[in-house]
Amino acid sequence: MIHSKHMLSSIGLASFLESTIVPIPLETLLVPLMQARREKLWQIATVTTLGCILGSIFGYFIGYYLFELLKDPIMTYITTPEQFDSFKAQMSDHGFWFVFSTGVTPIPLQVAMIVAGVTSYSFMLYMVAIATSRSIRYFGLALLVFLFGNQTEKIIRRYKWQAIVGASLAIIAIIAFNIYSQ
Repeated sequence: MIHSKHMLSSIGLASFLESTIVPIPLETLLVPLMQARREKLWQIATVTTLGCILGSIFGYFIGYYLFELLKDPIMTYITTPEQFDSFKAQMSDHGFWFVFSTGVTPIPLQVAMIVAGVTSYSFMLYMVAIATSRSIRYFGLALLVFLFGNQTEKIIRRYKWQAIVGASLAIIAIIAFNIYSQ
């Protein structure tokens, strides 16, 4: 696949699938591929981001339409309309940061897609959060490969948890600031 003429389309498809139905981090494939094909580094990041964005559009509407089909049994057996309205209000107030955080952390993106669709969260804000967070994630990987080359995998393995904790704390701080400033 590394030197295939279908490499970019395969990455786009893999990104679409990873964002919709296969919750396995694509980074394990992307970093070695970016290292091997440095001349296509930015194209790989672009195609991966676009595949994820397309998958996220699909996932949002799955959540939206699936909820519409199952709304009555969900309201009868799982939650009450009041609880759902409260949940929807929380999503309305803090949904951007929720969606954004799932895009940059190891939390499966499918969670944010379904929740955003189910709550009819603003599609435009959803798309901005997805595009921004996944661009940071994939272009950040490309930047690491650009700067550190074959050492990138070692750096990621060595500092993975520190980066996850740091990003999570930053997102929590932003959300907390957002909540308390209202």
